[in-house]
Amino acid sequence: MPHVAQNVPRLQNKVPTLSTHEPGAGSKPHNKKGAAPVIWSASHSRRKPAPGGDFCLFALQGTAELGETIAKELGVTLSAHEEREFEDGEHKVRPLDPVRGKDVYVVHSLHGGPAQSANDKLCRLLFFIGALKDAGAARVTAVTPYLCYARKDRRTKPNDPVTTRYVAQMLESVGTDCIVTLEVHNPVAFENAFRCRTVTLTAATLFVDYVRALADERIAVVSPDPGGVKRADLFREALEAALGRPIGKGFVEKRRSAGVVSGDLFVGEVEDCTALVIDDLISTGNTLLRAARAARQAGARRVIALVTHGLFMQGSAEVLADPAIDQLVLTDAVPPFRLGEHPARNKIVTLPAAPLLAEAIGRLHRNETLADLLVF
Repeated sequence: MPHVAQNVPRLQNKVPTLSTHEPGAGSKPHNKKGAAPVIWSASHSRRKPAPGGDFCLFALQGTAELGETIAKELGVTLSAHEEREFEDGEHKVRPLDPVRGKDVYVVHSLHGGPAQSANDKLCRLLFFIGALKDAGAARVTAVTPYLCYARKDRRTKPNDPVTTRYVAQMLESVGTDCIVTLEVHNPVAFENAFRCRTVTLTAATLFVDYVRALADERIAVVSPDPGGVKRADLFREALEAALGRPIGKGFVEKRRSAGVVSGDLFVGEVEDCTALVIDDLISTGNTLLRAARAARQAGARRVIALVTHGLFMQGSAEVLADPAIDQLVLTDAVPPFRLGEHPARNKIVTLPAAPLLAEAIGRLHRNETLADLLVF
């Protein structure tokens, strides 16, 4: 049985606990009335001093490349750990560098594939966090850019599971102090599922930087379904503040029953505009394609999709190749490994997520505000 550390030293002053209800934990910047909201920009961010000796950063298998990039942004090296497979399919994972009394961050994106399922990755993350707490870590933050089961946050049929809540309970049971996600499917459901601190980062800051290059074009932000209207509207407000001019908006009707999607109503102001369809993820791509076609029929000059996570399940490559979609802008939080060498990859522009994740990790360690990182 693993040894449970006794009398674990607590971090004094170096990493004070920040309540989720404090302004620095997730509220928006307090600007003067009428002033544009403050939005963080990777292109204008100044490098901060590297974290000190009370800091550790780990990245588990499957997320090592992203972890290395985050470490480089922070000016540190990844801490050493061991992951071992056994003949019967069991495994173990343990830290090799000392973690007693330290502020520890574990990067692991919980998407399925290419070598491990989402369940495998979740299990390894749980076991590793438990091992870190047993080894005396003062605080452990799970950085899961893609959080598995985040879409199953409510019951849609009788006796349905609410899997997001079960994942939260498992993470909390092994001693997770804080969890950081990027563009979680439903931020409200995610925050309500956890009792530990949560940080719901958004890729909007990255997308705003990208759209600045389109400053001379007429732009409209489109939600591909009614459930994403709030996300689209907040992104539109961020764009208006960044570009200093009005941005159009629109949304597409969508109804889903037994896996069948219907609804063809489009409401919006996209004529002769570049329509920016924004969503948290692309799976099969059917929702995105419906929105792109609807925007085209409403007069959009071209369609650019802004999607944080590209899962690209079967059939998505053919959807992406459709001429209704001119370009797909993604982050690298989930590598597009399922697309292979399909010609549709030529439409993809990939934005690095590491600068945003590193900025959030550094601020959490220094107990600084995250307000300008949280647009939604």
